Amino acid sequence: MKRMFLCCLGLLLLACGEAVIDKPENLIPKEKMVEIFHDLALLKAGGDNLEPILEYKGITIMDYLFDKHGIDSVQFVESDLYYASVPLEYQAIYEEVDAILERRKNAMEGVTKKKNDSVRKARKQNRDSTNLSKASKKEQEVN
Repeated sequence: MKRMFLCCLGLLLLACGEAVIDKPENLIPKEKMVEIFHDLALLKAGGDNLEPILEYKGITIMDYLFDKHGIDSVQFVESDLYYASVPLEYQAIYEEVDAILERRKNAMEGVTKKKNDSVRKARKQNRDSTNLSKASKKEQEVN
């Protein structure tokens, strides 16, 4: 029983690494799929703010992505379907997208922190100079 379970588990793992459908002739390389999904994530994150701008210009998100990456919808769908049929490849693509988004998030948080620290420092200097000025005025009034 244990041996049968291990054999089934091994076959399942092997099946996850093999393509269920044939590789399309115009397959988008994995690295480019990462770029496309990254851009798609950013555009979708813009959501309600970005959509009216694109709509006003007569652009859909997917058309923009296809133009930007020099692909067409059929090529994208076939490539997406192929990679989806190979779960380990698809997972690797999404993990790379996630890693890129995480790096961008950390970089933006770093910039925001730097700006906030700079503003905080400027306010403190302004308060200190105001307090110094008030102290000087009081000292002059006393004398």
